[in-house]
Amino acid sequence: MIRKTLTASLLALAVAAPFAHAYQPGDIIVRAGAATVDPREDSSDISIGGAPSGLKASLDSDTQLGVTGTYMLTEHIGIELLAVTPYTHTISVKGIGDLADTKHLPPTLSVQYYPIGGSYEVQPYVGAGLNYTTFFSEDLSSGAKGMGFSDLELDDSFGLAVEAGVDFLLTDNLLFNMSVWYADIDTTATAKLAGQKVKVDVDIDPWVYMVGLGYKF
Repeated sequence: MIRKTLTASLLALAVAAPFAHAYQPGDIIVRAGAATVDPREDSSDISIGGAPSGLKASLDSDTQLGVTGTYMLTEHIGIELLAVTPYTHTISVKGIGDLADTKHLPPTLSVQYYPIGGSYEVQPYVGAGLNYTTFFSEDLSSGAKGMGFSDLELDDSFGLAVEAGVDFLLTDNLLFNMSVWYADIDTTATAKLAGQKVKVDVDIDPWVYMVGLGYKF
């Protein structure tokens, strides 16, 4: 009888007790969810043959699958890599319309700080790191080709990135995550228009928002 009572008490304590440690050195945390990139672009004048045209470029937003992996160096410090499926953006010019579509990948490596640690089931964090963005599959619209545009290219970009997020531990391993990044992404787009060089500098500088689930290994 005493043994049964003790066993039942220990089981009750195990169920009611908080997680032994939210994150520990050596833990690997994988998160996945919907990641929306929202450009806050600032475009220079589009130059045609070296002369400013008074026109500016803009990009739309897109949502893709985002995946992050974090390796915990200590209870409070982690290293994170952000990856996504390729984003697709439509490049447009006011007064002209849609000019082209392009894809990009923005892998970002960050150092994260988890201030709470311990056994708390809510784990906020902040981070800072380096973003590399590569553009590819630049495809001019039929309208742009009809106007004489050709040979569109966008330069790759290196820049700083900062982030903030929070994990809600649902079990000892499963978690719900909300996170946001701000990345310094700058590119120079070049093309040709009836044989003349077209050039524009664009500070894309997007906010990236992700909501999803994660698992701690």
